[in-house]
Amino acid sequence: MRSRLLWLAAAPVALVATSAMAKVYLGVEQAQALAFPGASFAPAFRPLNDAQVAEIQRLSGVHVLSRDLKAWRVSTGGWFIADQVVGKHEFITFSVAIDRTGAVKDVEILEYRESYGDQVRNSAWRAQFVGKRNGAKLRLDDDIKNISGATLSSRHVTDGVKRLLATHAVVLASDVR
Repeated sequence: MRSRLLWLAAAPVALVATSAMAKVYLGVEQAQALAFPGASFAPAFRPLNDAQVAEIQRLSGVHVLSRDLKAWRVSTGGWFIADQVVGKHEFITFSVAIDRTGAVKDVEILEYRESYGDQVRNSAWRAQFVGKRNGAKLRLDDDIKNISGATLSSRHVTDGVKRLLATHAVVLASDVR
């Protein structure tokens, strides 16, 4: 009984300690300004339908976690997409800037909630994605270097970028409004 009481007393502290690890590095507007300086952004949020989800998964080989696409059209050409992947246990919020030709211009880590593995925020590691297009291999330990101690975060961000490139090809590339 005493051990249960001690556990119950410690539980709120453990919950607070876990959430205290969350780090917000950039907001969406800050990441947009870094990727496309001086541009304006028009929200183009939309739900993905069954056919789009199936095609994105076929092209990328990555499961679509959310059907809610958070994309912005960039006034100077291109797209900015914010999304999430699971690190080891927690979500990693990231963004991908795609230029007018469909190539990755920038990848940013907006929020990181895990207690370790935030090396995926390293600019040299994220720079490996620049210039990649839909259909690029984007495989960890192959054309994207792994980060020791951040393997799951590295793998999942890599998969997330691959999925967003497929999303761009399926949903946004033909949107010329």
